[in-house]
Amino acid sequence: MNEDAVVKVALVSCGSEYAGVHGELTSVAESVNAKLVYPEIEIDILDDIGKDFGIEAASPDLCLMMARAKAVVEGLSDVDGVFITSCFRCAEAAIVRNEIRRYINKHSDLPVISYSFTERTTAATLLTRMEALTTIARRRHLLAREKQSGLTAGIDSGSTTTKAVIMRDNEIIGSGWVPTIKVIDSATEAFNQALEEAGVKQEDIQAIGTTGYGRFLIGKHFGAKLIQEEITVNSKGAVYLADTQKGHATVIDIGGMDNKAISVDDGIPGMFTMGGICAGASGRFLDMTAKRLGVDITELGALAVKGMEQNVDMNSYCIVFGIQSLVNSLAKGSTPEDVAAAACHSVVEQIFEQQLQEVDVKEPLILVGGSSLIEGVPKALGELLKINVLVPPNSHLIGAVGSALLASGYVEE
Repeated sequence: MNEDAVVKVALVSCGSEYAGVHGELTSVAESVNAKLVYPEIEIDILDDIGKDFGIEAASPDLCLMMARAKAVVEGLSDVDGVFITSCFRCAEAAIVRNEIRRYINKHSDLPVISYSFTERTTAATLLTRMEALTTIARRRHLLAREKQSGLTAGIDSGSTTTKAVIMRDNEIIGSGWVPTIKVIDSATEAFNQALEEAGVKQEDIQAIGTTGYGRFLIGKHFGAKLIQEEITVNSKGAVYLADTQKGHATVIDIGGMDNKAISVDDGIPGMFTMGGICAGASGRFLDMTAKRLGVDITELGALAVKGMEQNVDMNSYCIVFGIQSLVNSLAKGSTPEDVAAAACHSVVEQIFEQQLQEVDVKEPLILVGGSSLIEGVPKALGELLKINVLVPPNSHLIGAVGSALLASGYVEE
């Protein structure tokens, strides 16, 4: 597909037209040069549509969702991706949404994302998700790229840290990692660290790629060839670092403010989800736990692997009430080791309950992001899922690595 072409996104939704969020969906689609498509159906199939999904939904709107999903699979609507959404308050909708996602993924090769909207959902909240859908449609050939060539740089301007790497002919030769304070200043510092370690000058770099929350700002500042959302970039960086670019993989990226679960096939995302109910499922919660225990975040993992999470009562998804639970446990005599273990388990349990229900988990399971360096997190995730968790080298640099790798596709031969 031409990068300037309009991407047609099938909207398979329940009640978004009446929830105050429909205008936001339309707005974000237009901002990424996409068009929402409403799959047309034959009205007489609604009575029996539940049989195709094994669900007898009471709501006519949910029956309509299933009928639209079937229309997409049968090719009755010409679309490039699918956006499935329903209200987060409806338990029945959550079940239907999940079955629709599996159905479309099984019977088509269309990229799919599902999302639970609220009455306060905004276009800004939806941007990364919609941008990722359009990226997969437009840049599939670029995402299939398995090797980096030339001399390129990648900068990941994250919510809490900024990372940069320099790559030459498929090898990382320099890296930088600093806190995100002023976006451009932090990116410049991380980039300079990477350049110094690599022993090259900025003018030698053939192409720069940027990603993360500050990708647009730093992309413009550095004249980046590639400015791309973190779903596709991070999945590319993860499978590259884990040497699993062929076949199936599942990527879990625990960032400073949110987390992402991505089902990857031959390096290209198929199903993905991001965010959670609260930052209690992010690296921010672990950082606050470390501060409460009086240790550096780099020491939290060593404490956690020695502790027993069962000794601490955690009963909230909220980051504020989660910390309150840990404080109460310490006041009752729980050890720092047990509290650290409970914090790590709390994060991965939320990811399991909120994110991993929305993708098909297939091994290898690759854990990346800064939180992957906290030993208690992969330990807790492996225990919960009963599978081996792969933490590749440089797992905290995935966004920068993915950007540098993909940017090489713009290097003129």
